[in-house]
Amino acid sequence: MVKSSVKAHFYLFLAQVIYGISFVYAKEITNYNISPLCLVTFRVTGACVLFWVTSLFVPTHKIEKSDLKKLAFLSLFGVFINQLLFINGISLSTPINSAIMMISNPIVVFLILMITAKEKMSKYNFVGILLGITGAIFLILYRGSVKMTSTSAFGDLLTLLNSISWGVFVVFSKSFIQKYNAVSVMRWVFLFGSIYLIPFGLPNIAAINWVSIPYSIIGLVIFIVFGATYLAYLLNMYALKTLSSSVISSYIYLQPLITAVFAIYLGKDYLSVDKIIAAIIIIFGVMLVNKK
Repeated sequence: MVKSSVKAHFYLFLAQVIYGISFVYAKEITNYNISPLCLVTFRVTGACVLFWVTSLFVPTHKIEKSDLKKLAFLSLFGVFINQLLFINGISLSTPINSAIMMISNPIVVFLILMITAKEKMSKYNFVGILLGITGAIFLILYRGSVKMTSTSAFGDLLTLLNSISWGVFVVFSKSFIQKYNAVSVMRWVFLFGSIYLIPFGLPNIAAINWVSIPYSIIGLVIFIVFGATYLAYLLNMYALKTLSSSVISSYIYLQPLITAVFAIYLGKDYLSVDKIIAAIIIIFGVMLVNKK
């Protein structure tokens, strides 16, 4: 049990490193002639193929028909809505901003657990939720002389909605991960996600001028598909089998740090006072939400 727990924590840490780097790379990709919708379609369909190929080499479970229907619905939150909001959000904002917005996820998870009667609200939780919301709103609205309707603020809002969608997926997918194994669940989740996305994304992919896309950007797309989608989702699901939804979501605290270090090192973003203040407010709020 101890070994399983240690492995689960290691998987989570590795997933956050991959996610943190992916914020920077996803932004870089959307700066070229690859639209957010195209990138999401590549990401989801590519991961779908990888999960089904993997299922040929590892033991899998047959999913009950009633559970397949639930997974089809859950795929909307964990793949379709989540990925569309994330890529569109980061294309309009900055890597560090998007990473900071994602640390509101533990608060979202707690609220869902509370609504489903799996957690109870304490005074610490209440104050923490208020602080988390305050930090998110502060980051969205505070841009010095930039107005509330700025492109970056809208991008941050999309990332926040993405955090909510991911929270729904993390909470409600746990029962399936415990009943079946990770590959068995993920291959169906991404198959349904691909079915939702392909009708919208295929025309956009056909319109891409591939000659104008540098090989370095194609390499980043491959990283997003294999690393930030297939591998990261798999690591999260393996960890979810052993650890609670709250613990899974709490590891997201690492993403802003990893993203900031990587983005600043590459000269792709900068750390400003408003980002630091927002991160401190949200992190302190999350600490109170998770106070036991």
